[in-house]
Amino acid sequence: MCDKNLEGDVGGLEIKGIIGFDGSTINGLFVHPDGKHIVYPLGNKVVIQNWITKKQDFLVGHTNIISATAVSASGRYIASGQINHIGFKAMVIVWDFEKRALLSTYEQHKVRVEAVTFSKDDQYVITLGGRDCESVIIWDINKAQVICGTQVPRGIQGQATVVQAMTRRGACFITAGDNHLAIWKVNRDARNVKSVDVLMTKLRRVILCLDINERDEYCYCGTTTGDVLKVRLNYHHDAEVLDPVKTPTVVGSMARLTNKKLPRGTVDLYEAGVRSIRLLFSGQLVIGGGDGTVEVVKETAGKVPEIEHVKMPSTPALKVLKSTHVNGSVTSIQLMDEDTILAATVNAEIYRIRMSHFVAELVVTCHTSTIYDIAFPHNFSAVFATASKDDVRIWSTTTFQEVLRIRVQNFSCSSVVFAHDGKCLLTGWSDGIIRSFTPRTGRLIYAILNAHNKGVSALATTSHGRNLVSGGCEGQVRLWEVSAIRQELICTLKEHKGPVSAIDVNKFDDEAVSASTDGTCIIWDLAKQCRRQILFANTLFMCVRYFPTGVQILTGYLYKYTIITPVAPIGKLGYWEVLDGSLVREVEGSSSGAINALAISPDGDRFVSGGNDQVVKLWKYQEGITTHVGTGHAGVVTCSRFSPDSQMIVTCDASGCIFIWVCPQEPQQEAAKEKKEEAPEKVASPTEEKQEDVKDLPTAKSDKSIKSAKEEEWCKCPSSTSSRSSVCSHGDGENKSKKSSTRSTCSDKSKKSQKK
Repeated sequence: MCDKNLEGDVGGLEIKGIIGFDGSTINGLFVHPDGKHIVYPLGNKVVIQNWITKKQDFLVGHTNIISATAVSASGRYIASGQINHIGFKAMVIVWDFEKRALLSTYEQHKVRVEAVTFSKDDQYVITLGGRDCESVIIWDINKAQVICGTQVPRGIQGQATVVQAMTRRGACFITAGDNHLAIWKVNRDARNVKSVDVLMTKLRRVILCLDINERDEYCYCGTTTGDVLKVRLNYHHDAEVLDPVKTPTVVGSMARLTNKKLPRGTVDLYEAGVRSIRLLFSGQLVIGGGDGTVEVVKETAGKVPEIEHVKMPSTPALKVLKSTHVNGSVTSIQLMDEDTILAATVNAEIYRIRMSHFVAELVVTCHTSTIYDIAFPHNFSAVFATASKDDVRIWSTTTFQEVLRIRVQNFSCSSVVFAHDGKCLLTGWSDGIIRSFTPRTGRLIYAILNAHNKGVSALATTSHGRNLVSGGCEGQVRLWEVSAIRQELICTLKEHKGPVSAIDVNKFDDEAVSASTDGTCIIWDLAKQCRRQILFANTLFMCVRYFPTGVQILTGYLYKYTIITPVAPIGKLGYWEVLDGSLVREVEGSSSGAINALAISPDGDRFVSGGNDQVVKLWKYQEGITTHVGTGHAGVVTCSRFSPDSQMIVTCDASGCIFIWVCPQEPQQEAAKEKKEEAPEKVASPTEEKQEDVKDLPTAKSDKSIKSAKEEEWCKCPSSTSSRSSVCSHGDGENKSKKSSTRSTCSDKSKKSQKK
């Protein structure tokens, strides 16, 4: 094969779906004005999801994690800003919503884009830089150029973190932050921007969120102290007048009216601050607190308690109308319609709250920390399980929704595997316990206490389900005989000197291979309970997989540099022979970092790899070349699996995101699949139908048995008086192979008798 054919054309992996949500982004969730789509950031992509059909579209163009997003009032545009490395400019991209395409981009901010918003007339994009930049930039969408920009904080003011456009005035906006609250006006002709500070008297607040009413009269700001500032903007009733008539001022600082018994001189504030706020058309406020509280409140003239010699900075003037609680700090509140509120939390969850009964319903969820392992049931691709900190979750591959969650607080699940019969889910935990759960209800079946002293790091099970192989952080490999009522340790194999990173069992259930960070990979004989082969390398093995036939193993490791050979760390893929443990082939899997994830397709034609470079690669096994590459992970790729039907590839990363890729099909496989679908059903012949209906009963003879008896008389073989099975060669009841073999036997015997 020539070099050109070996290299081939490297294509891109198509994303079928992403299970993930970045809840840490302040005001990161948006409901599109059409009421059918939601927009949110996920790693370095912007996700547009149809709320009804759950179909996802992805806007790809950022080179790092997205830190801010916004949707224009008309819904035509989407803006997103990202984080970059120190010393580099951060990118802002404006997207076309209908075309799902990049419209324009600019890099003016240093390191980080803190917040982004659109003017109400869709003419400007206003972006706010982070602490390394602290500048505001106004971008003209139509001309695709910067109009102006300036520094935001002045004097003793701290960092500005919030920017919001006015409701009626397209050239005006407001910024807020640490002891900072200012109103800005853009002068397009002079290409500059001017600001007016809001008069806050002696109040000192860190503002986290804000919202403006529909007439630009008042602004409500949520603070870290847990109260709400009411600001009078003092604009003229004519929207053409862009300058305030008077200096904007803070009217009051409002807290909740409560019946609680509080210490003297204190009021009822929101714990952990007001993280998100939304003003309804009726004048009511929807407030999301840092403690997970979501409330609908109304401003009222409450009676202020008279306390001597105490001056309270906050006045209890918010009457709570409805209240509920969600899991985690609320980072975004959006109105889906008049009766539905969407609340996003820092725990990467989205809740739906109906205004009628005001009960929080979990609709979107994902892992919040590193995912360590993936598992599919045997020959079943509809669901898969993932292991992470505090829980194990089962997901649907069609709806991308969570089916089941099994929680074990304060511990991490390092490995998960389905039993071959699908009746139990085996998990290994950092507390050293192996737990078995039912995959439908999550009920605990059994737990093996003290399975490993320093935690369970790897699991594998045999196809018959009677044996379980586990690896621990202390370096031991243990073989178990397990059932629902009894779990017994068979043997302990103490060869590794470091933690066991991966274990795999071959298809015959007589061998298991374990990889360790001590630089060894050992093939174990499960029948004799001893070592069969050992593989050495000057590195640490992170993953290992058996080839489907069991003759080779595939490993992923980091090629370390030394003083003699000073080269950069490279991720390597190694092909090893099981018989003698020799290295057959070594391929460069990553030019920057180790290979952490490996999975081989059920037919053995391809395998997938992922590592510290956050890139997923699909390989041809025999040729050892890359055919497709998938990008988009925001963290280190930690695990990967093929679905049993080879239609999907599932990969997970350290940020808690799950990527489901469409597995490219070979032309031969696609043609065979189409031919199989188009092939007509086989119609049984009358003879076959007759044979299926005939049943030989011990009390009566069928036509088949009578026919066989006649053939016995015609054959006149000595074997005709023997059992029925030896003379059924001329009948219709057995296959053609038996007919031909028996007929030849009869003819040979008749010839011998004639010679005699």
